[in-house]
Amino acid sequence: MSFSQDNSVASILKLVKAPIYSHCYSADRSILAISCDKNCLVYKLHPQPQLIATLSDHDKLVTAVDISIHGRIVTCSQDRNAYVWEPMSNGSYKPTLVLLRINRAATSVSWAPNGYKFAVGSSARIIAVCYYEQENNWWVSKHIKKPIRSTVTCLSWHENGVLLAAGATDGYMRVFSGFIKGLDSKEAVAGSPWGDKFPFGSVIREYYQGSYIHDLQWRSNQERIAFVAHDGTLNIADSQGNTISFNSLDGLPFQALLWINDAQIICGGYSCHPVMFAADYQSIRFLKNLDKPTRGGSTPQTAPVDGQEEEENTFSGISALRKFKELDLKGRVTADEQESAHENTIVQFRPYAESVGNVSQVSSCGLDGKVVIYAV
Repeated sequence: MSFSQDNSVASILKLVKAPIYSHCYSADRSILAISCDKNCLVYKLHPQPQLIATLSDHDKLVTAVDISIHGRIVTCSQDRNAYVWEPMSNGSYKPTLVLLRINRAATSVSWAPNGYKFAVGSSARIIAVCYYEQENNWWVSKHIKKPIRSTVTCLSWHENGVLLAAGATDGYMRVFSGFIKGLDSKEAVAGSPWGDKFPFGSVIREYYQGSYIHDLQWRSNQERIAFVAHDGTLNIADSQGNTISFNSLDGLPFQALLWINDAQIICGGYSCHPVMFAADYQSIRFLKNLDKPTRGGSTPQTAPVDGQEEEENTFSGISALRKFKELDLKGRVTADEQESAHENTIVQFRPYAESVGNVSQVSSCGLDGKVVIYAV
């Protein structure tokens, strides 16, 4: 197999022989955590990826994982539980069960920027905002319920740690207040264009898309939110309730997105390769494909098989006989076909290298069990 010639693929990590639904890095990019079946696998990346811990307290599929700025790992699962894993001095991790109080699968999780609380989305039509209670020495949760009408699929915190954007399968992208009294300060949201008062659980804005919301992310300095939906659109919403959209060029939905800088967004999904877009306040436009697989021309480039050149030249275009012979003998149709690094759907992007809000390298995980790092 050969890869595309745009030099966008920096490295490929084939870590497991199972889908990776979520991955994340420590603040210094020395630790990588991935979800794999019922476990969360923790790798030390340098000098070579090395498995250092297997977090195995869940008894159903681990759906999401995230690492705080302090190095704490949070995992959530279809077993309706979440655990916070505290790193110990000997390299192991100590689990603490989080009291989510939900009766359906937990689907997504995201640490707040300060690392002292996190949000868990679920199929119970609930977002659980969880924080540590010193008096009782455990992680407790407060619920956001209304007006969510279906599974919460994705979450993203504003850098102020109060505003929480959530996408769901009811077709809505909503902005909630995740203000926790005694933990958050009102100064963090003073002068915010999203409103004046932010009581916990209140709906600040909601945007109806009409199809499943797969992923979303804040661009806090611009007070904008980008989100991708199952209808194949990339959308950007602002604090005034305005939305701009762009349709996927190949018609396949995006599953993941990431802001590269104030004017560029990278998306990925069922096409198995990333796509770059430019975005201003009025429109979104296509920039380029990264690592897009290329196909050979209409005529195969390999030599004729078994001296059949004269017979096959009587056909115009590609010869069906040659096609099936090559497929049978060599396992391919054309010699110059190139594949993308991901062989299956891309499900998540994370920043791998960034400086002052500008991302230079992006990490992705997919259903093929790979983590791929792209240079953008």
